Amino acid sequence: MSIKMLHTCIRVKDLDKSLAFYTEAFGLKETRRKDFPDHKFTLVYLAFEEGGFELELTYNYDQAEAYDLGNGYGHLAVGVDDLSATHETFEKAGYSVTNLKGLPGTKPSYFFVMDPDGYKTEVIQNR
Repeated sequence: MSIKMLHTCIRVKDLDKSLAFYTEAFGLKETRRKDFPDHKFTLVYLAFEEGGFELELTYNYDQAEAYDLGNGYGHLAVGVDDLSATHETFEKAGYSVTNLKGLPGTKPSYFFVMDPDGYKTEVIQNR
């Protein structure tokens, strides 16, 4: 039996803002889109490469208020080759970022950036 992770779904309030964030900040590409106007929602799938793990953005047309993110969901994570440069680029772009962080007793190796809906992505220094 072959099993692999396919995608993670997050619900977004403003599809255009979320698409801009994930494509500009991380270079994700839209791999496919499914519109269901009769049911008032759109699914947009983003990935680094065709056939790779995808981030599904679910946009419900009539969602007026922000989503309650709950306290069980943590974050997505991506790896970068130059953590400090990426952090500086994100700060200059005006994204909501934390300071560089490290696990107890270690040097800084990650930070978090928040998308327009408040979802966190952990940005980790590649090894």
